[in-house]
This record gives sequence, C-alpha cells and structure tokens, in this order.
Amino acid sequence: MKKLLLAGLALALGGCSYFLPQQSQVLHYQCGTTPLTVALNGEDSTANLLLDGQQLTLKQQLAASGAKYGDGKYTFWSKGQSAFVERDDKVIMSDCTLVN
Repeated sequence: MKKLLLAGLALALGGCSYFLPQQSQVLHYQCGTTPLTVALNGEDSTANLLLDGQQLTLKQQLAASGAKYGDGKYTFWSKGQSAFVERDDKVIMSDCTLVN
C-alpha cells in the first residue's frame, strides 16, 4: 500500500510541471551560413525571433513531435538539436543546428 501511495504521489507531482509557467530560454541556431537566435518564453508560450527585418512573436502550436510556433505566415519548428523556418508554408531556412 505504501509503494502505491508513493507512486501516485510521484505521478501527481510530475504532472504539475505541465501547468507551471516555464522560464524563458534563448537558443542559438546556425542555419547554413545564417545565425538564428530564438527566445522562448514559457509564460506566454511564444517564440521571438528576428526574420526578414521584422521582430516576430510566434505562438506555440500543437505538434505531433517537437516544438512548433507560428503566426499564420511564419512557422518555426524545432526537434532535438535541429530546426527550420517556413514562410507561407515554404521552407526558407533549413538545416538549422543548435549551437549552444
């Protein structure tokens, strides 16, 4: 009975982290010869990046795998150490590799 109670408590506490705000994180990618810096904000589930001379704020979107952020025009999608960026559903930056 004691083991079952401890297992249930561990599962309950582990699930709480999903609902707690996460901290901000700055990620640096190298996309071919172009550097890309992405600031993730866990509190409002956004990714901020400078692209095409504009400061973009992309909202987190549902993804089957990895992390996906978009605004209807731009999409930033990362999985593990790699990422890519789309504009109007066409890849404009590929082969992005995490460097930090």
